[in-house]
Amino acid sequence: MTEATAGTAQVTFCRICEAGCGLLADVREGQVTKLRPDPDHVVSRGYACVKGIRYTELHASPDRVIMPLKRVGERFEPISWADALREIGERVRRIRAAHGDQSIGMYVGNPSAFSLLHPVFAQLFLASLGSRNLFTSGSQDCNNKFVVSEAMYGSALIQPVPDIDQTQCLIIIGSNPAVSHMSFMQLPRPVERLKAIEKRGGHVVLINPRRTETAEQLGEQVFIRPNTDVYFLLSFAREVLARVSVPDAIVKQLDGLETLRSLTQEWTPEATAQLTGISADKTRELVAIFLAADGAALYCSTGVNQGSQGTLACWLLQAVNLLSGNVDRQGGLLIPQAQIQNGKTVKRMSRGIAAVPSRIGGFQPVLGSYPAGILADEIETAGAGQIRAMFVSAGNPVLSCPSSARIERALSGLDLLVSIDLFRNETGNLAHYILPVTSFLEREDVPLSAQGFQPLRYLQHCDRVVAPAGQTKDEWSIFSELARACGTRLFGSRLLQMWLEASTDDSWLPAALRFSPRLAYHGVAVSAGTSLGSVRKQKHGKLLAQTKPHSFLGKQVLRPGKRVDLAPKAFVDAARALAVPPAPGQRTPNLLLITQRTKTSHNSWMHNVESFVRGPRGTNYLTMHSADAQERGLSAGSLVQISSKTGRVRLPLHISDEVMPGVVALPHGWGHAQAAGLTIAKQTRGQNANLLTPDGPDAIEALSGMAQLTGIAVDVEACGEADGLSCLDPTRS
Repeated sequence: MTEATAGTAQVTFCRICEAGCGLLADVREGQVTKLRPDPDHVVSRGYACVKGIRYTELHASPDRVIMPLKRVGERFEPISWADALREIGERVRRIRAAHGDQSIGMYVGNPSAFSLLHPVFAQLFLASLGSRNLFTSGSQDCNNKFVVSEAMYGSALIQPVPDIDQTQCLIIIGSNPAVSHMSFMQLPRPVERLKAIEKRGGHVVLINPRRTETAEQLGEQVFIRPNTDVYFLLSFAREVLARVSVPDAIVKQLDGLETLRSLTQEWTPEATAQLTGISADKTRELVAIFLAADGAALYCSTGVNQGSQGTLACWLLQAVNLLSGNVDRQGGLLIPQAQIQNGKTVKRMSRGIAAVPSRIGGFQPVLGSYPAGILADEIETAGAGQIRAMFVSAGNPVLSCPSSARIERALSGLDLLVSIDLFRNETGNLAHYILPVTSFLEREDVPLSAQGFQPLRYLQHCDRVVAPAGQTKDEWSIFSELARACGTRLFGSRLLQMWLEASTDDSWLPAALRFSPRLAYHGVAVSAGTSLGSVRKQKHGKLLAQTKPHSFLGKQVLRPGKRVDLAPKAFVDAARALAVPPAPGQRTPNLLLITQRTKTSHNSWMHNVESFVRGPRGTNYLTMHSADAQERGLSAGSLVQISSKTGRVRLPLHISDEVMPGVVALPHGWGHAQAAGLTIAKQTRGQNANLLTPDGPDAIEALSGMAQLTGIAVDVEACGEADGLSCLDPTRS
């Protein structure tokens, strides 16, 4: 591998989120001194958000773990790789011998998705131990989308992508692209590209309980009560079916049209207006705009996914896109070929493998993983299959999983906990061993979005920018060595295992004969219709053949007869059993809590950057509408207690009409007071929103195992200043 030499700028790209924005890394004497947007990148074209540019402060942080650590009493002490692997291997062997294969579990966090080989080798390692007990962050943010696509299209990996640069109408529900850059869709330059829809005479509508940073800059804001998206989409689907005659060419590609028509019949816009807060006239107006557009797309993200009916809402949204003729057409939604190829590969690999329900709750696995909302139960419930050892890779379940106090207690009681991460975070603080990994500046890569989430298809390959710090290793290498230490083999092959073990940087094997991630990247390039050599010649990214409309429906759907199932039985049954929430006049005094992301925060791991948490930004705030604050006698900056059935937190209050009445918003990912390994983050005053969210088999969504992280009923009351919290106003930052 090559890396930048002294005084040069190295072309790379960001791997914090799906946008994959192009970056230039200034390097001096083997150290990255600065990251800046790449003006020549084929898609991001000089754009990068503040998180990507400031990644250097995480990469070079003195808190970063750069050698293996072992917990000795309350301290962490350095340990050699050889000793750490040997001791972990011995413990795993003992636990498996005493309690069986299912006593070993693994949690894989969101950053794993941005390193192509990381999740692959993590699953291979767990499978080599004979365990099914994989948990991922997907059950906190997106597994509902996988379940819907599996049922409708025959593959979880087929996820229609809005043709955002051609569409004339984009209705976005529960997403804030200006901050999040969207998901299941690669969107650098989000505000610019959304504004372009309006410039060409189109419409952008943002449906959210909060007027987001996106809505402040473009589009039309439509407020919706939290956790009522499914009712809005039922009436939206009803109106579409009432107004359009679905063309015969589309009807021939669908099963279940009449079932869906019957199901939605009673959900008039008048009926749902009482629940959602969106008037019947506004619903009909939005349907009219959507149907009149020459290419339109409905899109939803985590604000919908994390509700109690995220799967049903996502299904209805997909159904509307199909019924309106907007799937597989220019300006609507397209299905990139990579999704179909990956779907076929997964189907071939999973043939003959039975999906085993979870021990707790009987949940079906989603892409091989169980809901993190039952992880504490799986650890604490005695009996055959009880989890007694966990590997946590690029994750922080103590902060990111629901009912955080309970998951922390459960992880604390394990016989073995191994954290594989850049930092000793809150979960790592409970670990017996911490294994250090490379940062994205220390590994070569191709972007995640190359796997089928690009409105504008391209491929890029970058070399590592600098050599790995200290004793850090790539995850594929760590899992290969863990397999050897635990007495197992990745791929089930002794020869492949020996080859992987002999492919480390200090190996006796000649470099040309070692396993390299580049072998996998060659495969990615070939599947994209090009070669890695030609991609490498265009270091700022190579544009590929673009996705063609009318290439999917009736041709490449991965269900019997190549027909889309518009009304999967499990979804229809669940929709018919929907419990209607109380109308506004019947509501209890509770407020409904939504969580949010801020531009200087990303899940739970950006608060160790000093400039992101300086001054008033050193805490999260509860945002409340002025009418609700006045009713409760609360003032801006005062300390309030937020209580749910699960827990309570105390935070400063921010009053703003950006949230609708009856709703409070709280940024997630905070709560670092006990993060001894994060010297900056542990000084922040924020608290963890997931102390308020429920877990357990009865609290998570039945169809996909998604945790409910939005629309949580809470009480808010004044309290005296306590716990060292400073009552600051975030608008003064």
